[in-house]
Amino acid sequence: MKVLFVASEAIPFCKTGGLADVAGSLPRALASCDVDARLILPRYAALKTDHLEIENLGALSVSFDGVLQRATLQRATSTQNSKFKTQNYLLDAPQYFARPELYGYEDDLLRFGFFCRAVLEALPIITSRDNWRPDILHCHDWHTGLLAAYKSTLSSDLSPDFKTIFTIHNLVYQGLTDKIFLPRLGFDWSIFNYHQLEFFGKINALKAGLVFSDAITTVSPTYAREIQSREQGAGLDGVLAEHAHQLSGIINGIDYGEWNPQTDLYLAANFSGEDLSGKKICKADLQKQVDLPVDASTPVVGIVSRLSSQKGFDLIAAGMEKLLAINCQLVVLGAGDEYYMKLFAKLAKRFKGRAAFELGNYNEALAHKIYAGSDLFLMPSQYEPCGLSQMISLDYGTIPIVRATGGLADTIQQFDAETETGNGFVFREYNTAAMLDSIQKAIACFYSPHWPRLIQNAFQCDFSWDASAREYSELYATLVEN
Repeated sequence: MKVLFVASEAIPFCKTGGLADVAGSLPRALASCDVDARLILPRYAALKTDHLEIENLGALSVSFDGVLQRATLQRATSTQNSKFKTQNYLLDAPQYFARPELYGYEDDLLRFGFFCRAVLEALPIITSRDNWRPDILHCHDWHTGLLAAYKSTLSSDLSPDFKTIFTIHNLVYQGLTDKIFLPRLGFDWSIFNYHQLEFFGKINALKAGLVFSDAITTVSPTYAREIQSREQGAGLDGVLAEHAHQLSGIINGIDYGEWNPQTDLYLAANFSGEDLSGKKICKADLQKQVDLPVDASTPVVGIVSRLSSQKGFDLIAAGMEKLLAINCQLVVLGAGDEYYMKLFAKLAKRFKGRAAFELGNYNEALAHKIYAGSDLFLMPSQYEPCGLSQMISLDYGTIPIVRATGGLADTIQQFDAETETGNGFVFREYNTAAMLDSIQKAIACFYSPHWPRLIQNAFQCDFSWDASAREYSELYATLVEN
């Protein structure tokens, strides 16, 4: 089975969010399922090339935006780390991708429309140079949503026999653009209708991926159900309900090579479920680094997140005073909405000595230290397609407190003190009172005889990519057989 992943970002090349982790990790995991998965993504100016061996495979001439556009297909192989030896391809088009940032430009739909169109043109070069032809193109999020539409509406010489799968990582981001771009994208007005590209008078790239692909997946079973509801459907609940027979939810995994407390080089001491002495050292190290009192008896609540209402920061801000009155310390690492950046900068001064805030650019070292040195990890998300942080925290023996939504509901089960089963603390209602009640229960457990059992439950969880890879390989096989 041959699968080409088409994505806008992937580790170790470039990353802005969880999509990059999936696009970079899942192809490697699929090798154990006899799936030859490769990756193609744009060659951005910001793309990390220090440890890449790059070779030009061929020049492309793509009819797009009314002219013949040039691009170069490249093969990229990591020379630094053997786990990234998966075959990768880059689409080099400086006119669209030689910019400081990956996203955030007015012509983003044109940029990624060109990428989708060029990927189809690149397939014959990949076949001729590498003797490799994909059975399936696995597309991710709105940036690649137009690919299936091009495949379905353009001439038959662009490999029409492969299947397409479209994965939704976050339904809220849809690539909406004014309809005047339709001719520039190369589409006929006949597909600008309610059942295809049209969405309240605009072009919707994510919708294109939904209606033109052969299968649709999202990143957790619960999220697959939630997005068919009016509350979480982001205006596309009717489309998703119509295509429900093609939709499935497959939970993401995490890379235990990167997230492993026994080998993590960022930590002051390594540890495991069998020997937790290093975790105590990591807690003290974290408290020192963020200028909080070093106190093993005070539970530390950690957060590593984008600062937005989606992630529950409105609840955290509203409940800050009561939260810190429950005898705990709070450590927050994140960047995001300007409103929350300013708000938490003020709160950092107000609650100095009880809470620490590292706001701004992502700090990889501090993130690892928070996962390892915290006792509890807070994720009160309004919605969460999958979430990786709760899985990572469990791997470090740090207990999640989550709202029951999306992937959080699929991965975290409420701890029951009587049976000593479960791996975290869960609340359902989206309000500050429910969140604080769950935090209080977690802190009460921290001081109880049940705490060691709960930590062992956390260490016993397995969220490796292996299970996800098996589910995807079965889906691929079903599509090809049909």
